[in-house]
Amino acid sequence: MEKGIFKLQFAVFALVSASFTNIYITQPILPVLQEEFGVTPVQVSLTVSAVILGIVLSNLFFGYLSDRVSIHPIILVGGVCVAAGGLVSALTHNFSVLVGARLFQGLFIPALTTSLAAWLARTLPVRRLSVVMGSYVSATVLGGLGGRLLGGWIHPPFHWRYAFISASVLILTATLLALMALPRAPVKKTTSGKTGDGYLSLLKRRDLLPVYFCGAGGLLIFSPVFNFLPYRLAGVPFQFSTELITLIYLVYVLGIFLGPLAGRISNRFGGGNALMAGTFVLGLSLALLLIPSVVAVIVGLLGVCAGFFTIHAVAVGLLNQKLSGSHGKANALYVLFYYAGGWIGITGAGFAFQKAGWNAVVGFVMCFLMIPLITGILESRSKPAISGP
Repeated sequence: MEKGIFKLQFAVFALVSASFTNIYITQPILPVLQEEFGVTPVQVSLTVSAVILGIVLSNLFFGYLSDRVSIHPIILVGGVCVAAGGLVSALTHNFSVLVGARLFQGLFIPALTTSLAAWLARTLPVRRLSVVMGSYVSATVLGGLGGRLLGGWIHPPFHWRYAFISASVLILTATLLALMALPRAPVKKTTSGKTGDGYLSLLKRRDLLPVYFCGAGGLLIFSPVFNFLPYRLAGVPFQFSTELITLIYLVYVLGIFLGPLAGRISNRFGGGNALMAGTFVLGLSLALLLIPSVVAVIVGLLGVCAGFFTIHAVAVGLLNQKLSGSHGKANALYVLFYYAGGWIGITGAGFAFQKAGWNAVVGFVMCFLMIPLITGILESRSKPAISGP
């Protein structure tokens, strides 16, 4: 039995991390792509934001589909399509085709992530689900880091096409592993009666809407910082190489440890207070990024990660605490808002960067600190802090 759960845990970890590797693979090499294709910073940022937009567009569909179709064909189609999009990205010399291929990848990434999470929640008993979902969350963090390292360090930056080929091979391998490891559980047909709140009903709940916006605001602030970081560090006064810039992304590993810690802080001091504290850390850290100092940048990035992952982990925890049912749909909506915020952030910050550089990016994202702050204030007023360890 333990061997079976370990096999499943490993397959989930491999598939999710391989999926997230594809999302941020171009982030550390945006200046390289800009020069090669002769496009603007706003245009080249589409190689990241198009993937996120694809996830936004298809997330609810795959959440719906996973309740009605066996998980195996969904994963197979998703894996093949994401790999195909990666191969097209590696081979094309047309920037529009590159962006289109990235959008295509984004449309099918939820087939490997959202569908898998829904299947796990529906299939596994609670005790095993918590163990496997721990691997799922860690895989999202390591996959995001892995994509950045693959694009800007493991492969030489000017050989970025090989990074896409490697990511395609990785996703196909992880897909085959998942198809072999995931048990073939029958799909439970729902009755015609009401089985829980629909998407519209969940959107109308006043206690949930601030949490959705909190997730959107968090990624809206976080994504542009790391998306335009290569431009900041490649310019004066730093003039880092792409390989060195990519190594700075290792601060992202902090997210692995902050999820459980944020949960304990939330239980101890209350979710609202934890959100306000995370927002304060995030705001202070963003200010540090304006200082032209390597130490200030590294400390600032660590603080940005600490603040963001605290806000994200606490928001997800609060969402599920407020639910008595329809967990799958509610979490799918959270993911929708979350990635919509990321897409808006990268796109808006791209125009800010084009107009006034790095300082404009930081100023732009700082405007949205009010979202998690107001959510924290509302939450602290609605529910007292939970005491305990």
